[in-house]
Amino acid sequence: MSSEEGSLRALENLMTEFFHSCTTNERKREIEELLNNFAQQAGAWRHCLFFLSSTRNEYVMMYSLTVFENLVNKMWIGLASQDKMEIRSCLPKLLLAQHKNVPYFIRNKLCKVIVDIGRQDWPMFYHDFFSNTLQLIQTPALAPLGLVMLKTTSEELACPREDLCVARKEELRKLLLEQVPTVLGLLTGILETYWDKHSVITSTPPPSPTSGESVELLGSLFQGSQYSKLLCQPMAALDNDGHQLCCLVLECLAHLFSWIPLSTRPPTSNGQGLNGQQSGSTKVDRARLGVLAMTCINELVSKNCVPMDFEEYLLRMFQQTFFLLQRLTRENNAHTIKSRLQELDESYLEKFTDFLRLFVSVHLRRIESSPQFPVVEFLALLFKYTFNQPTHEGYFACLDIWSVFLDFLTTKIKSRLADRESVLNRYKDALVLLLREVLNRIQFRYNQAQLEELDDEVLDDDQQTEWQRYLRQSLEVVAKVMELLPSHAFSTLFPVLQENLEVYLGLQQFIVTSSGSSRSLNITAENDCRRLHCSLRDLSSLLQAIGRLAEYFIGEVFAARFTDALAVVERLVEVTCYGSRTTLYDLETAVPSVLKPDLSDVHAQALAALQAYSHWLAQFYSEVHSQNQSQFINLITSAVDAGSPLISAKVPEKLLLSACHLMVSITSTVRPVFLVSLPAIQNIFNSITTQNQSHRLPQEAHILVCRSLSNMLLLTWPNLPDSEQQWHTRSSSHASLLAALTREYRDLRGTVNVTHRQPNLENVKAVIQQTLPVLKDIVDSISSESTKSRQICYQSLQESVQVSLSLFPVFIQQADVTDEMLAFFLTLFQALRVQMGVAFTGQILQTFLSMFTREQLAASILHEGSAGCRVVQKFLKILQVVVQEPGQAFKPFLPSILSLCMEQVYPVVAERPSPDVKAEMFELLYQILHQNWRYFFKTSILTTVQKGAAEDTMENEPQFTATMQAFGQSFLQPDIHIFKQNLSYLESLNSKHKLYHRKLFRTSMLFHFINVLLQVLLHKSHDLLQEEIIVAVYNMASVDFDAFYSVFMPQFLNGCHGVDSSQRGVLARNFKPEQDLPSFTQSVHRLVNDLRYYRLCNSSLPTGTIKL
Repeated sequence: MSSEEGSLRALENLMTEFFHSCTTNERKREIEELLNNFAQQAGAWRHCLFFLSSTRNEYVMMYSLTVFENLVNKMWIGLASQDKMEIRSCLPKLLLAQHKNVPYFIRNKLCKVIVDIGRQDWPMFYHDFFSNTLQLIQTPALAPLGLVMLKTTSEELACPREDLCVARKEELRKLLLEQVPTVLGLLTGILETYWDKHSVITSTPPPSPTSGESVELLGSLFQGSQYSKLLCQPMAALDNDGHQLCCLVLECLAHLFSWIPLSTRPPTSNGQGLNGQQSGSTKVDRARLGVLAMTCINELVSKNCVPMDFEEYLLRMFQQTFFLLQRLTRENNAHTIKSRLQELDESYLEKFTDFLRLFVSVHLRRIESSPQFPVVEFLALLFKYTFNQPTHEGYFACLDIWSVFLDFLTTKIKSRLADRESVLNRYKDALVLLLREVLNRIQFRYNQAQLEELDDEVLDDDQQTEWQRYLRQSLEVVAKVMELLPSHAFSTLFPVLQENLEVYLGLQQFIVTSSGSSRSLNITAENDCRRLHCSLRDLSSLLQAIGRLAEYFIGEVFAARFTDALAVVERLVEVTCYGSRTTLYDLETAVPSVLKPDLSDVHAQALAALQAYSHWLAQFYSEVHSQNQSQFINLITSAVDAGSPLISAKVPEKLLLSACHLMVSITSTVRPVFLVSLPAIQNIFNSITTQNQSHRLPQEAHILVCRSLSNMLLLTWPNLPDSEQQWHTRSSSHASLLAALTREYRDLRGTVNVTHRQPNLENVKAVIQQTLPVLKDIVDSISSESTKSRQICYQSLQESVQVSLSLFPVFIQQADVTDEMLAFFLTLFQALRVQMGVAFTGQILQTFLSMFTREQLAASILHEGSAGCRVVQKFLKILQVVVQEPGQAFKPFLPSILSLCMEQVYPVVAERPSPDVKAEMFELLYQILHQNWRYFFKTSILTTVQKGAAEDTMENEPQFTATMQAFGQSFLQPDIHIFKQNLSYLESLNSKHKLYHRKLFRTSMLFHFINVLLQVLLHKSHDLLQEEIIVAVYNMASVDFDAFYSVFMPQFLNGCHGVDSSQRGVLARNFKPEQDLPSFTQSVHRLVNDLRYYRLCNSSLPTGTIKL
């Protein structure tokens, strides 16, 4: 036995052993090392050539091809030209000889190795590479092999990886584009041959009940055209070889279409062939053909930039595809549309929906005005297609298409207000139909079977259940139709709502009270309970729909649509009052697990819908404030009467929160003067200020109610001058409200101190954690209000703020309490720092700065986990507010804030990969630089004018340098968010303060920053930010282009390892000294690509290789 055969047997045994289940990991590592060493030997490829032609072992074949792949991609440059020639000659011969006898994955791998050689050597050293592929495609027996080669060529040469220099990439694309017309001709020819051969052509087609209808709907599209006849012909089944060949052709076309520009026109019959393939896809065995054909079409349709001469071709392709849509949505006795769509392959249906979405979003604007394209008829087909989807996902995808269409229509009408009516009239019928059907689809009355399939418990990534997503997407479509056809939409929706409300309002007669005073709903028959359940679910959905439409009754259309809106609001007030009066949520029911939540949900949705009309109520208030207000007063009084009984700990939480949110909206948006005098409001006031722990509302509801009461007393009343605002009375009322809310909290001051720490502070913590969120929320809600509101607020809060400051040192070690305290102080600084005054603000700041020692900060950041980090983040945010304050008041704190940042926080966070605290710290540094630039650069206007340029007078240079070093260091960290944030801060400082032009930066930092950013591009560690990085490099280089090109670039290239001097010379020559951003960007891309390519080549060369 020859030595090569012996090696082959040994290799086969090794590979079998490697993949055997009993082989240990240690033995596998030994075998792997052995195989790697063998592959590294010079001339190993000759053995592999023998192995490939002599073995049937798949593992050995794969290993041998991997050796060749490694050789071609990593060592080709250093290989002798004689060896290259031999490999170029032997591998294609091997492919021709073996392609039928080896598994497809081996064949594909061998094709890829040959294509990789072509990528390096075609056309100079491998001139017949592409012509060989075309020859294979034209030889019937070898066509499948040729198509695999073609697809691999398209994948590897049109979009090559970075192991080629830019010049070679450009050359390959140019060479391929020259071949595209020939290739498209060949591929289309194959499809047409099979189409002609396998189409069932009868000279006189038999009459059929649908034969006349096929041209009717899209009559203007196909009348007398060859396409209608062509696409009506059924396609006979292909044999297996034909099927495989057509699949390969379509795969090739799909990849070609992904990169060839549309100016390279496919032959005119191409779309015909593709559409023909689709129509053969209604059978399961042809599903793959249909999916591939649709993939090709979608690749073409996804391109937004369409040359003028291509539009006709696109139009024709749309015509053919919509003929197909017509066939899919045609009804006959044997099949409903839904059953026909259900028979289709799921992937095919998905691709077809993708096509419709691309057509509407990308091309409708250019096709719509074409007289040869009947858009209204298309919408009729899309309507059928949408509402016969077999899956929820399919239906969602179609609703998205309608949303895109409605957006298109809205934009078109806004840009062409003159012919608004004619545009709307064209589409009116379609929109009315769409609205009615979408409304039907969200109602159990019409769509129970499908709606019951929807899950209403599991939350998705957007924190909504499948049912909520279904309802939300449907209501978005309803809202968009409402914007276009307000009166039609309202007259469709409101009667349906009224109908369901009658059932709900009629429930009162079925309430019975038993001897034990328990109340129950006397509806017990199973069928009645089911019907009531469906009606209540529908009512809940319709209330959400009517709430969603609130925005279309306000603003300029308020007067025109006043009657409709008033009818809605009166009805909603009636329903909420009825719900609260009869307390339906508290009834015993026959099916408590279903009907009880239903009744509670309807009540909550009615309150939420009424809340949605608070902006309408506010506009109503401003319109009637000087006239008879009785109608408005009645509405508000009734709304408050409906909400107030629900503000109780005994009410289900969902309902309680809906009532609280309604109160907040009435007090903050509508702001009626008379509100505070209403008995219902007085009751809420008394219950909140006197409640004990056992009757306390849940925290979220308690906070909302306190906000409502505070808003009533603090917010400016609309339509009244300042003299009539009754500030004095309201101020004393607010003081007593806050005194009651903070009674327990203020009592803590005397009971807790720093030195004698009580062993059990749990009760104290509970009081702090209950009170501070309420106060923070009250301050938050008036942060953008008038000075008077904020003054009163601070007066009421003053004692509580001082208590908080005295308690702070006690709890500095307890992150959860400190977090709550700092959240409160942060809101105070943001909203009330003027009211607090400079002296007290300074005192607070001094306390914080003395408490946050380096040890305390380190402990918070490193050991306290998320709560500790949050504390430091809030502290840094407070400092951000301070350094942004204009004027000189807080300037004395700047040195200690900078010192805290750079000497205490920065050393702790610098080397940690976690972004916690870093973002806030760098934002603080940015705000210090931006808002206090003159702290570092004392440039006066006079010197600027006299010297013609800003000569810098630096102060506090060490702090400035340390800050810039911190920014520079952050660009060496992996966190992409910090990188992006800090890059934008530097760019902002440059645009606002000419940072890059400052002498200190220009002379000692500029080149360091450019170097770091270019290294980041070379390492591809932050590729998502490529564009932003290049713009920053450009802005830095543009400070002095001459120095950049003559000093920096040579230094940078000399410092680049892994390239030789001649390669450095090429890189330098290719980086043209351009000064505009697009050319500069191109040069940077080229530099990065080619430098990486040279390093890859050089690292792959065997030792001692001579480079020319």
